[in-house]
Amino acid sequence: MAHYLFKSEPDVFGWDDLVAKGEAGEEWDGVRNYQARNVMRGMEVGDTGFFYHSRSGLEIVGTVEIIAAAHPDSTDDSGKWECVDIRAADPLLRPISLDQIKADPRLADMVLVKNSRLSVQPVTDAQWDVVMSLAEA
Repeated sequence: MAHYLFKSEPDVFGWDDLVAKGEAGEEWDGVRNYQARNVMRGMEVGDTGFFYHSRSGLEIVGTVEIIAAAHPDSTDDSGKWECVDIRAADPLLRPISLDQIKADPRLADMVLVKNSRLSVQPVTDAQWDVVMSLAEA
C-alpha cells in the first residue's frame, strides 16, 4: 500500500466537505499539474493519503482512502487530465501543522517541505509513520 498527500483550501473544499460525502467519496478533480496527475496515475484502490488544509490552516487534518483509480477528470473537456476518487477515513487526533513538519528532521525530505506547491504528492512509509505518531502523541 502506498501513501499520498492531497492539498485543498478549506474554504473551497475542506475536510468537513469530504466527510459529508460519506462512503461515496469525491472525485479529486480540477488538478491541472502534470506532475500531480502522474502521481494520481500511480494510485491504487486501497492506498491511503493525508488530507492537508492549504492556504489557511496549513495542517494535515485527516486520512483518506483511494476508492477509484485514475480515470478521466469529469471537469476536463480536453481529455488530458485524470483524477482519482477519495473518501474520508479518519480525522487525526491532533492536526499536524506545516511548522511541526518542517521542524522535524525526520520529515526534511517530505515533498510538502521541498515542493510545497504540488497539490498531490507521494508520502513515504517512514514519513507516514512519523506523522501518524505525532498525531497520536
